[in-house]
Order: sequence, then structure tokens, then C-alpha cells
Amino acid sequence: MSKIKITVDSTCDLGAELMQKYNMDFCPLYVTLGEKSLKDTIEINPDDIYKFVDENKILPKTSAGTITDYTNFFSKYVNEGYEVIHICISSTMSCSYQNASIAAEEVGNCYVIDSQNLSTASGHLAIMAAELAAEGKEAEEIVKILKETVPKVRGSFIVSIMDYLKMGGRCSAMAAFGANMLRIMPCIEVDDGVLHPTKKYRGLFAAVLKNYVSDQLADLSKIEPKRIFITHSGCDEKIVQGIYDQVKALDYFENIEITRAGCVITSHCGPGTLGILFINK
Repeated sequence: MSKIKITVDSTCDLGAELMQKYNMDFCPLYVTLGEKSLKDTIEINPDDIYKFVDENKILPKTSAGTITDYTNFFSKYVNEGYEVIHICISSTMSCSYQNASIAAEEVGNCYVIDSQNLSTASGHLAIMAAELAAEGKEAEEIVKILKETVPKVRGSFIVSIMDYLKMGGRCSAMAAFGANMLRIMPCIEVDDGVLHPTKKYRGLFAAVLKNYVSDQLADLSKIEPKRIFITHSGCDEKIVQGIYDQVKALDYFENIEITRAGCVITSHCGPGTLGILFINK
């Protein structure tokens, strides 16, 4: 049986506990605060993002790992006799996939997967890969299964505060003002690797989230029961627990994982964002 190492971009948002459980490693993307370019999760945490934005009224910039970063990262494991399977954030959202693919070709014995998604939607694929490797499947078979699964992974989230979307140019100042005043919160879904606003909800955040979860999980017969993620950008613990309890009450999912979004995702969505991420059958 070959030695296989599962690696991810820092944007997978799995958190240290799950990364350790599945013996994964990550290659960080970068977050630039002013003139400082910092490695996601390693040199900066999400609360640093909020502090910077509050003080400067501008968003940080984010960028992919370089080809050299990925080359050094992959080489470390290939030189130890591993085949590497790396899961990237969507190629439409970052050049991480392109850079990782160039590095993988140079290093050899590396496979790079375009998750066509972000956050723990990518994390779903990484855990699947780790479980398949533990079952003894070879790298090429795992890659084939992952590529078949990519279109089935569903990522979506509710944005309760529009300020970061406004600063990032994703909505106008007037639209953001009106949404905040009227408590209108969009659901953002990923489709074919691209973010799309879908349904708009109105009300208090906790109530909106309850309705959003009910809508997303309306037909459980179409959803794989093995795992669901609740991923948030530092929301109130009571609100997160309420969503966990709502999902738990369905008595359907074998594993309900709660994680916090890392710095790159946080830089774009801001505080008051929560999503549920799962795999369709």
C-alpha cells in the first residue's frame, strides 16, 4: 500500500483538531494588512482581520500561495516517500489551483484537486480523501472519486452584515445601507465554483438562520448523512449552538462539525456569517 498525504489550502477552514485527526497539512494563502503580507492561520488569526478593518475602514487583500510555496510544501512529503493529494479552493476564486498544479507537475507524485468551492465544502473532500486513503485505496482511485464528488458538494452561507461586501465592491453602499437597516440578509451559494446570491431573508439573525437551515435541508433524502459542517466567522456561541441543535434534532447526520472560518474567508465575508455545507447523493 502506498503512502498518501492529504493536504489542503488554508481556506478549507477545518481547524486544528480535524486537521490533526485526519493527519493533514495545509499550505497557507496570504493576507495583506497594510504593507504586511502574513500567512493565513500561521501568522494571523481572524480577530486580527476585524481589528484592522475597524481601525482602517478598508479590507485586507488576500493572495494565493506562490508556485515556490507549493513546490517546497509538496517536496517535503514527496521526499519522504508520500504521494500527495492536495485540495484547492475553487480555481475561479484564486490562482491557488494554477500555482499548485504547476508545482505538482514539477515535483511529481502529486495530484491537485480543484474543489470548485471554498471553506469546509473543500474540507469535505479532504476528509473523504483521508478516509479513502485509510481504507487502502490508491491515489489515482481517490482522485477519481474526489473529482466525481466535486459537483455534489454544496456550500452556502448567510451574510448578516453587508459592510465587508460593500468594502469589497460586491454591493453598493446604498444597497448595503438598506440591507442593514431592513435586516435583509442574502444567502450566497457556490455553483460551478462561482458565488451567487440566491434567496434573501429578512429578520433577526437567529431567526433568519433557522429558516435558511430549514430551506437547505428540506429534502434530506438527497443529502449524504455522513457529515455536515456548520462554519461561521466568529458568530455568537448561542446562535451557533442553536443551529447545531436544529440540525441535531433532525436525527439524520452522523457527524455535525462546527468550525470557524480562517483569515482569507473572513476577509471577504466579515463578521456575522454562517453557513452549512454538505454533500448531495
